[in-house]
Amino acid sequence: MDIKYFSWIREGIGTDEEQVKIPAGVTTISDLLDHLSTLSDGHAQALKERVFVRVAVNQTHVNHDHAVKDTDEVAIFPPVTGG
Repeated sequence: MDIKYFSWIREGIGTDEEQVKIPAGVTTISDLLDHLSTLSDGHAQALKERVFVRVAVNQTHVNHDHAVKDTDEVAIFPPVTGG
């Protein structure tokens, strides 16, 4: 799975993109965020406040209960504000 990070989430994790092999049992965005949080202290810290984590799968905004598969592109970012 191709995962892209943006803004302060990218800064906390320390990279803007990574390839992750998701384990069996990771079927939703929520599961994916749980799994990613185990990869490093930076991941855990950046993803701990889930209310501030937005996600897009294959360039479409989705909720945390959205299903995922290994071939998806997942973007993880904070809320976007306009002005």
